[in-house]
Amino acid sequence: MTTPIRRPANPCFSSGPCAKRPGWSLAALGDAALGRSHRAPVGRDKLAEAIALTRTVLEIPADYRIGIVPASDTGAVEMAMWNLLGARPVDMVAWESFGESWVTDAVKQLRLEDARVLTAPYGDIVDFAEVDFDRDVVFTWNGTTSGVRVAPGTAIPADRAGLTICDATSAAFAQALPWDRLDVVTFSWQKALGGEAAHGMLVLSPRAVARLLAYAPPRPLPKIFRLVSGRKLIEGIFKGDTINTPSMLCVEDYLDALRWGQSVGGLAGLIGRADRNAGALDAWVRRTPWVANLAARPEIQSNTSVCLRVVDPAVAALAPDAQADFAKALATRLDRQGVAHDIASYRDAPAGLRVWCGATVETADIEALTEWLDWAYAAAKAELEA
Repeated sequence: MTTPIRRPANPCFSSGPCAKRPGWSLAALGDAALGRSHRAPVGRDKLAEAIALTRTVLEIPADYRIGIVPASDTGAVEMAMWNLLGARPVDMVAWESFGESWVTDAVKQLRLEDARVLTAPYGDIVDFAEVDFDRDVVFTWNGTTSGVRVAPGTAIPADRAGLTICDATSAAFAQALPWDRLDVVTFSWQKALGGEAAHGMLVLSPRAVARLLAYAPPRPLPKIFRLVSGRKLIEGIFKGDTINTPSMLCVEDYLDALRWGQSVGGLAGLIGRADRNAGALDAWVRRTPWVANLAARPEIQSNTSVCLRVVDPAVAALAPDAQADFAKALATRLDRQGVAHDIASYRDAPAGLRVWCGATVETADIEALTEWLDWAYAAAKAELEA
C-alpha cells in the first residue's frame, strides 16, 4: 500500500496524559507563580481561579464543593472511598481495569464486608437496573481502558438513599454528567483538557458533605486524605488551600486549558469537538472490514478513549499472544513513523488499539490517522502472509 502523504499535525493520541490544546506552547505558562508559595496571595488566587473556572466550564451546581487534591484522579477516588465508605452497604460497579482497582480497594484494603461487586467484561457495562442505589455506589463513568461509557439517559434515581461516587476522569469536559444524580465526582487534569499530571479534582454534593460531617470512618486516614477536622469540613481545601504543595507550573497550565475550553464554547463546545473526533474515527471503522469498535453497542461507545480490535479472520485465528503481537506491531509501526504515539491498548485490556478523541485533538488529525492505520495494517498483514 502506498505510504500516505497526509500526516496528523499532532501525533499525540495517548489516552493520558492527553494531547495539549491546539496552539499550545510553553509561552502559555509565562505567568506561572514560580518560586512563590502556594499559600501566598498570588498562589491562592490562582488555585481559587482554577476551582472557579472548573465550576464554570463543567457547569457544576453552585452548592457543590470543588477541591484540588493530590495524586491525580486515583488520589481523589481513594480519598472519597476512605472517607465515605462503610456508613452503609456499597455496590462496587466495574467494567474495566480502573473500576476493578476500586473494587480491590473496597474488598481487600478497606475490607468492607457488605460490598457487593457487579462486573461486566471489556466492551460492555453493567446493567444499571441491577444496581441498588439505596446502597452507596462506586463506578466509572467512562472506561478509559475499555472504550465504553454509561449510556446517555441511564437512570440514577433522584431519591436514592446511598451516595453515588463516580470516577469521571476520561468523561469530564467531554461528556454530559448529570450533576444532580452524582454525589462525588473525580477527575484529573491530564485527560480531556490535556493538562499536566499529578493533581486531581474532587467534587462533592451537599449529600456527600453531610455524610462527611455525620460519619467517622473506622480507619486511620493519612493526612493527605483528611477532609474533616473537629467534625467540621476543612473548607480551605475547596477555596485553594491544597492539602499538599501543588506545582504552580501545572496550575498555570490547567488555567490555560480551562480558558481555552471557554474559548471553544465551554462544555457544549468541548463535547461537540470530542463527538466530531469520535464520529470521524467511527465512520472509518464502519467502512473498514479489518477493524471494529471494542464497545458491544453504539450507545455505550466512548467519545474519548476509543478502543478498537482487529477482526480480520486471518488475525482472529491466531493464538492470543500472536494477536497481541500483531496489534502491538501496528502501534509500533505508527509510532516509528511519527504519526501516532501511544495507541496500543492498555496492558490489561483485549489486544487492539486505543485512540484518544477528546476535545484537544483536531478532527483533521483523526482523519489523517485513519489513512495511516490502513497503511500499517496492510504492511503488517503482508508480513503475516509472507
